[in-house]
Amino acid sequence: MDDDQREFLTDLLATASPSGFETPAQRVWIEYVERFADDVHTDDYGNAVAVYDGGSGPEIAVGGHADEIGFVVTAINSEGYLHLAPVGGTDKSVSKARQVHVHTDDGPVNGVIGQAAIHVRDRDDAEYDDIEEMTLDVGADDEEDARDLVSVGDPVTVAQSPAPLRGSLLTGRGLDNRVGIWVAAETLRRAAERGAESTVYAVSTVQEEVGLSGAKMVGYDLDPDAAVAVDVTHASDHPEFPGNKHNEVALGDGPVVARGSTNHAAVVEAVRDAAADVGIDVQLQATGIRTGTDADAFYTSRSGVPSLNLGLPNRYMHTPAEVVDTDDLDAAADLLAAFAVEAAGRESFAVEF
Repeated sequence: MDDDQREFLTDLLATASPSGFETPAQRVWIEYVERFADDVHTDDYGNAVAVYDGGSGPEIAVGGHADEIGFVVTAINSEGYLHLAPVGGTDKSVSKARQVHVHTDDGPVNGVIGQAAIHVRDRDDAEYDDIEEMTLDVGADDEEDARDLVSVGDPVTVAQSPAPLRGSLLTGRGLDNRVGIWVAAETLRRAAERGAESTVYAVSTVQEEVGLSGAKMVGYDLDPDAAVAVDVTHASDHPEFPGNKHNEVALGDGPVVARGSTNHAAVVEAVRDAAADVGIDVQLQATGIRTGTDADAFYTSRSGVPSLNLGLPNRYMHTPAEVVDTDDLDAAADLLAAFAVEAAGRESFAVEF
């Protein structure tokens, strides 16, 4: 990952993008892909698509989702404190005592989700409050003062900046799934640099965390020959991972090819073959029922789009301290560019009988 690519990733991670309010992050993504795409367009809900026109080969969509989990202001009480609801799968066990940003029409407002000091809490109470029971303190004197600052419906994100760890590891909030849209953009750039004869759509979807909604729109609109949803997946290489949740995914061992359910056997085989041909290590993961990613929306679009979930190993998912290995991101972009190059000779990815 060169300095320009790293700066792009940092800009994506620094830009708040809760579900339903993805426009700022989409602007960052569009500004980057416009430099090498043949066309960039958006739809009415803000899904963004960048196109590399490779000619007569198949059309391949490679997408991630721009939105992140967070909160939304549901009410303002008479004392000037804000009540909240979760946006997406927000973890109540790591939500209290967090500095946050309330994203208002006039810009971000600083706040804190309250937590009573340990001195005055019942130390035997191990229960976590539901997010709807928590209150957000923006320092307002009363309700009128608070309403001058914020409004019901304003989204809220944790104030957590990305930070490097040892080696190629990176931590921050919202890695799920700004790393996926980084890979989608880089796949397009690298496919173009290699002269792939497939048409590649790099896609940055909205509202994945609240129901794969953007992918449903884009999948119908593009109707590609194949689609790859790039999203984070659970790494099990740390002591906090439950011992009864079996997988073999580790940071730094390469992108993860999912098998089963949504994942089309021909696309799985083609991506694995491309990895072998260019010497990229991949990991395997089983998905017995669903992937939980945009692939679940892509593959049922129209009469069916052969789809794959390509995973990026991630520790501590849906917390403000997610961890990925940036080498895995680079490898994923190289792999999918190679897949686009090698797919040029295919007529379709249909199952053969």
